[in-house]
Amino acid sequence: MPTSPIAIGLTILTLGICLFALWKGGQAERIGGGLILANALLGNLGDFLFPHSDLAVVWLVGDGVTAVGLLVVAVVYASFWLGGVMILYAILFTLHSFYFVTQREVDLFHARVNNLDFLAISVCLAIGTVIAWRKRAKARRAAKPG
Repeated sequence: MPTSPIAIGLTILTLGICLFALWKGGQAERIGGGLILANALLGNLGDFLFPHSDLAVVWLVGDGVTAVGLLVVAVVYASFWLGGVMILYAILFTLHSFYFVTQREVDLFHARVNNLDFLAISVCLAIGTVIAWRKRAKARRAAKPG
């Protein structure tokens, strides 16, 4: 579980954006928001369930499963926000892989890159949700008689 105010704020922001995507997004944003929400919740839950030495594996598996799920969504619903998220998950997976393979302890660099990357993932999801919401509202206005 994050302990710094920045990490806690980022977690709350991510949860809010995922819930926003589930509420107002299109099908791709809802599925993507659900996958990212599950990753965030299970990642924080993993801090309680697994010893510190096993967290790198938990992070790798979680990011890998989420990225594969998002890849399927990206193939079905091709959109720019999903492309951005896929690149950002590749960065996140690379970060966790590097620390796992080199057996480095998590440090300030890891925390900063991880947090900035996850913030960018959340921003991509928010942008995709707003675009889908506006597109749906515009289609509704165009279909309205009168």
